Amino acid sequence: MAIEYAVSVGREGFSWAGRNSVTRMAEWPEWRPPPEMIQREAEHGHLIPSFVKGGPDNPLGARALYIGTTDYRIHGTDKPWSIGHASSSGCIRMMNEDVIELYGLAKIGAPVVVE
Repeated sequence: MAIEYAVSVGREGFSWAGRNSVTRMAEWPEWRPPPEMIQREAEHGHLIPSFVKGGPDNPLGARALYIGTTDYRIHGTDKPWSIGHASSSGCIRMMNEDVIELYGLAKIGAPVVVE
C-alpha cells in the first residue's frame, strides 16, 4: 500500500538525499535548533530561541520521526502554508494531520529514502 502526502523539503543549499531509518519518534516534540541555525538566522535578522516547548506553536508540529543520527526529521509544522515548497532547513515537513497519520503507521527502524 502506498500513501502520498504533500511535504516541504530543504530549500536551496539545504536539500539532501540518502537512505537511513527512523531511530526515534516523539509526540509534540520539543525543538532545540542547532547553534549554526541560530547563528545563520540571526545573521538574517531572524532571532530564534534555543528551545521551544512542544505544542501547537512549535516548528516541529504535532509529531516528529527522527532520521538516523542526523539532525533531520520528518515532522509536522506550525506553518502549514509552507507545505508544497522547498522551504525547510533539510527536514521533511508535513501537515500536522498527515504526520499524525504517518506516526501511527511508522515504527522505529522503518526505512527512510530521500531521492
